[in-house]
Amino acid sequence: MKPVPDTYRDSVVVITGATGFIGAHLAARLCDLGAQVHGMARSNPALAQRNYHAHTLDLGDYAAVKTAIKAIAPHYVFHLASYVMGAPDLQHMIPAFQANLASSVHVLTACAETVSGQKRVVLTGSLVEPPAGELETIPSSPYAAAKWASSSYARMFHALYGLPTNIARVFMVYGPAQRDESKLVPYVMRSLLAGQAPKITSGQRLIDWIYVSDVVEGFLAIAATPGIEGQSVDLGSGQVIATRDLVLKIAALLGGAVQPEFGALPDRPLEPLRTADIARSYQQTGWRPQVTLEQGLRAVIAYYRGVSK
Repeated sequence: MKPVPDTYRDSVVVITGATGFIGAHLAARLCDLGAQVHGMARSNPALAQRNYHAHTLDLGDYAAVKTAIKAIAPHYVFHLASYVMGAPDLQHMIPAFQANLASSVHVLTACAETVSGQKRVVLTGSLVEPPAGELETIPSSPYAAAKWASSSYARMFHALYGLPTNIARVFMVYGPAQRDESKLVPYVMRSLLAGQAPKITSGQRLIDWIYVSDVVEGFLAIAATPGIEGQSVDLGSGQVIATRDLVLKIAALLGGAVQPEFGALPDRPLEPLRTADIARSYQQTGWRPQVTLEQGLRAVIAYYRGVSK
């Protein structure tokens, strides 16, 4: 993997969604690398990190976004703020549009209008959006549609306005301190540690899981690599595992007697099967994942056992 530490020393960085799961890990890493990190969030954006500056901001307010970006004049922008509910329910349509698509357009426009000499704007894509060429693919949820459209806007801003953009196409992330415990890994671990049987779908879906520290290093590599502007870069493990097998693996590592209840929840329709093209990611940036699934799960188990004491 290409070294990146000196790239960010004394640089000015904006992270939207800086107190979220990935955002908090990325902010901590950048602060350790000597960057001046400006974290934006709708509420409570503070983090206990040196070189960290908190900004309470509604990304739905374009005037406020433009004012903040102009005042900060960042070298790098990592747009991680997102509405993360991936269910297909109609109730998620407007929140996903506003938080995932409108916010992306606001950030991109503010950067294009106010900042000169910007090095990179990296948007957070998702495994649920299709790779280039799958034009007939139907998005599986409002979240997927908004992410797909956001990536298209990022490519357009690079092609039409010369804004140096990239899309980090992030696969299923897990790791310590994932506060949304409706997500599979923390939900299963919390349930089993409490002696309760987690309720799961049929478990047939195949998913590419990636540990959060690998995702952070992937973001840093993408923003630091010249010559790839306008491109999407996959951040995943390059391997898939059935949800059922993952849940049983967690149960075995925990060593408990409680068994998950498979089939207790309905499967979601139109869920895509996609695997990260990590050979291409390495060719683009020199990045490849370092943490195996078992190593990552053991680290998360240690974290939850520590916080539950």
